[in-house]
Amino acid sequence: MSVLKRILVAVVMAPLFFVVLFFLPPVYLAVVVAGISAIASFELLRATGVAHHNGMYAFTALSAAAIPLGTWLGYGGAVLRVAALVLMVLLFWIAIRLYDRERPARFEDVLICLFGGLAIPWALSALVELKGMEHGRFLVLLPVICAFLTDGGAYFAGVFLGRHRGITRVSPNKSLEGYVGGILAGAVFLLIYGVLLERFAGLDASLEVLALYGLVGSAVTELGDLSFSFVKRQFGVKDYGHLLPGHGGMLDRFDSMVFAAPTLLLLVELAPAF
Repeated sequence: MSVLKRILVAVVMAPLFFVVLFFLPPVYLAVVVAGISAIASFELLRATGVAHHNGMYAFTALSAAAIPLGTWLGYGGAVLRVAALVLMVLLFWIAIRLYDRERPARFEDVLICLFGGLAIPWALSALVELKGMEHGRFLVLLPVICAFLTDGGAYFAGVFLGRHRGITRVSPNKSLEGYVGGILAGAVFLLIYGVLLERFAGLDASLEVLALYGLVGSAVTELGDLSFSFVKRQFGVKDYGHLLPGHGGMLDRFDSMVFAAPTLLLLVELAPAF
């Protein structure tokens, strides 16, 4: 039943997300990313035990929502700096107020809120930046291909070829073959994407650069997945939430994108593929 739910959610959500990425104007993507960031930040705080502190989760979620919208407006850097200052002030103000109570806020709580309210939306805002570039509807698919198809490649390589498991205790069921298969899958799928762009979109794509995108993007994708699994292991939770049946929470679905999106944006800026 859980497998069926997972498939049904993917069948419904994936086309909707693709429509927002590819067909709709950037403002729609900015709104969607703002919502994803706010929900993901709250899920992180809840999973790590921060959300019981009154006000911390609300300010963190508001900060997370503001940064992608500021990026769409063209003031991403300024909004990020303002959000960082305001959020830091508010978090420490709350922590100081709670210091004498039975369950005071910890310094770690403040750092987790800063990560959830600043780092996660900053990373996901790379999707909005990519969408706003020339050929943006093609560029914004790069991290999506890396993040989602790397996972698929790693899964199938692990199932059919996996022999050397337990590479890391963070994810002991994953194999070396799965990791390698995921990275190679990212490179292969981006090469295929480049061929499709040349054939159907009339773009002069560099297949060598796209292969580099795939190798680097897939490697950081897998690191992103492991990094958020590390957090779950440390705090003893299976999933960050239950918003997406069969997939867990929003952060469970977009954890690897937190690493993939800014990496692909940087690669596109340094070495354009088309």
